[in-house]
Amino acid sequence: MIRNFYEVTPDLVENIHDGEGIVKVSTIFDKFTTPMQFLHYTVLPPGTSIGVHKHGSDEEFYIILEGTGEMELDGTKQAVAPGDVIRNAPFGSHGLRNLSDKDDLKILVFEVKQ
Repeated sequence: MIRNFYEVTPDLVENIHDGEGIVKVSTIFDKFTTPMQFLHYTVLPPGTSIGVHKHGSDEEFYIILEGTGEMELDGTKQAVAPGDVIRNAPFGSHGLRNLSDKDDLKILVFEVKQ
């Protein structure tokens, strides 16, 4: 199956995980025969964020496609840029913020159930 994530109509999610603003989440796939849970294309407009949260035993990855931001992993903040792949470890806390005042932060997100 081939699906173009630019053609998927995004859900507008306000205050995702108690973050700030409205984030655009396009579900590319969400039904698998493997432990994979979902694959999302997510756009954080300037000034928005995915609030700091935990997932339990699931493992989640963020892949930065465009833009820059600040990732918080277990209380430590670090700048992220295109090409960065972030592993959100099981039971770890994580959140992402777009600090730009003009550019979107575009990411792929996928989660694997343990």
